Amino acid sequence: MPTTVVSKGEGPVWQLTSACQNFDDLKVTHPRNGVQKSVSDILEQTYTDGFMIIHEDKIVYERYFNDMDSKALHLSQSVAKSVTAAVCGILINKGAIDRDVPLASVIPELRNSGYADANLHQVLDMRSGVKFNEDYTDPDSDVALIEYVASWKPPRENTPTSVLDIPCMLSKVREHGGYFEYRSIETDVIAWVMQRSTGQRLPELVSELLWQPMGAESDAYFTIDPSGYALANGGFNATLRDYAKIGLLYLKGGFGPMHQIIPGMWVYETFNGGDPEIFAHSPWSGFWPRGAYKNQFWVRNIDQGQIMARGVFGQAIYIDKASNLVAVSLSSWPDFTNQDFVLDELDAIDAIARELVS
Repeated sequence: MPTTVVSKGEGPVWQLTSACQNFDDLKVTHPRNGVQKSVSDILEQTYTDGFMIIHEDKIVYERYFNDMDSKALHLSQSVAKSVTAAVCGILINKGAIDRDVPLASVIPELRNSGYADANLHQVLDMRSGVKFNEDYTDPDSDVALIEYVASWKPPRENTPTSVLDIPCMLSKVREHGGYFEYRSIETDVIAWVMQRSTGQRLPELVSELLWQPMGAESDAYFTIDPSGYALANGGFNATLRDYAKIGLLYLKGGFGPMHQIIPGMWVYETFNGGDPEIFAHSPWSGFWPRGAYKNQFWVRNIDQGQIMARGVFGQAIYIDKASNLVAVSLSSWPDFTNQDFVLDELDAIDAIARELVS
């Protein structure tokens, strides 16, 4: 697939310190069914390629499988949403973007779409009233159309020429600002606003405002559609350690190795600004009753400071403020989604966290 680079630049690399322990044989009891497995069993059974735990600023557990190593870049899908939103937060803080104005005032191409009178604040939290079918297994769904346009699947006849054509085709079915509903196209609307407001492409913005300042050790890559647009909703590629640095930035209130990178208020809002009542429509609310969705991050528990960037086929950055812990899992599931794999992975992380803070 064609890609475009997110340059790490020539600046200093944020060197992560290692103090590795072996949690391979740590027993994990799944609270849902009482089944006990080891951490290594869970990693194998969830098709894990790379896994890392950082505790108190040190790498305490790092594993690679399936020919992956520390230099290999691994695809993440909707983790790209959280990367894009972090940079959007930086631009909002700089005053380059007003997240409260109607989107059509920034992008006139949206004036006849359902997004015309929505604002960026609503889209960041996936609370617009726009109709979008996120069924990954339906070949005629809206999210499948993204895959055809982006060349993730063989293109069909009469498909749009760019992913950014899709938001213009969508209609409004309810008032904006209501309950949370997960829709991948929202992130591309965010990226469109970022690009239109700055005159720069998304990969340049991520490089200049996030990747270089945080001291990434490797260039990252976005996949691009035939028009050259870099997909914001998925298709981001980076190393395990660089994904971990994104988690560390959020754990540290936006601070990198030398200075503030992501605004502290944006990080605070991401951890604390979600609403579990709005999240109650999500199928995950049964497992995460105090969960929410804020600024393109999943909130596992708003009271305990636990947020996640997650992608289909199994990639995640998990930040747990109470345990001072970041976990990164890069997997290649055979299916788009698997609820059991997500919960097993979180059970393993919880078990390691308990072991570390005990």
